[in-house]
Amino acid sequence: MTRIAIDTPQFYLTAPATCPYLDGKLERKVFTHLVGDRAPEINDMLTQGGFRRSQNIAYRPACEDCRACVSVRIVVDEFRYGGSLKRVAKNNRDLVGKQGSSAATSEQYSLFRQYLDSRHAGGGMADMSALDYAMMVEDTHVNTMLIEYRKRGPDSGITGSGAGPLVAVALTDILVNGLSMVYSFFDTDFDNRSLGTFMILDHVERARKMGLPYVYLGYWVRGSRKMEYKTRFQPQEHLTMTGWERKTPS
Repeated sequence: MTRIAIDTPQFYLTAPATCPYLDGKLERKVFTHLVGDRAPEINDMLTQGGFRRSQNIAYRPACEDCRACVSVRIVVDEFRYGGSLKRVAKNNRDLVGKQGSSAATSEQYSLFRQYLDSRHAGGGMADMSALDYAMMVEDTHVNTMLIEYRKRGPDSGITGSGAGPLVAVALTDILVNGLSMVYSFFDTDFDNRSLGTFMILDHVERARKMGLPYVYLGYWVRGSRKMEYKTRFQPQEHLTMTGWERKTPS
């Protein structure tokens, strides 16, 4: 790859494909490669412009007749726990997340496999092997981290890590103005804990401690039940044609 291609991102458009969120719709994406020394800088800029990251690809919807996908971010300093979110935080106060580099393990893959088989057996990631998972986690040129969640151990206050089996994992990019949740998964045998919601709450607190103003949640899709959970985290901003604006989804 030439130096120009590395330093100046080239954008490409995918062919139409079935939309995974809205019945009867087709999706297209515009994407570019995140490689080279400027990858972290470009990832920051593109995330703030509504792109998402997958390995070394940054992409965003470019559908011809639909604008349902909207980039969403939580306003950290003004975030307040509602009643149901307080319960989620309380129910998971025995968990602790250990932040580390994006390194894949067999324990992570076993949990990832269980999560896919339970929740997304017919999805596009259903056939991912251990090697595919390792590439998803490790094949990156940007500032990213991996958080492993386990039950608190007797020395968690000293080590900052939990004890016992892995119950949830989050792959997260560290941006200049926030944390971007790239992908997360959890033990579906603990449905009563709302672990997906808990991980978002944990990211809000991590961003607060790091002095970062936003947590990026990816896309909210009006009319998609899969995306309704994102409306619980208020206040939030949506990316519009005129920039980021405070919104209350309806």
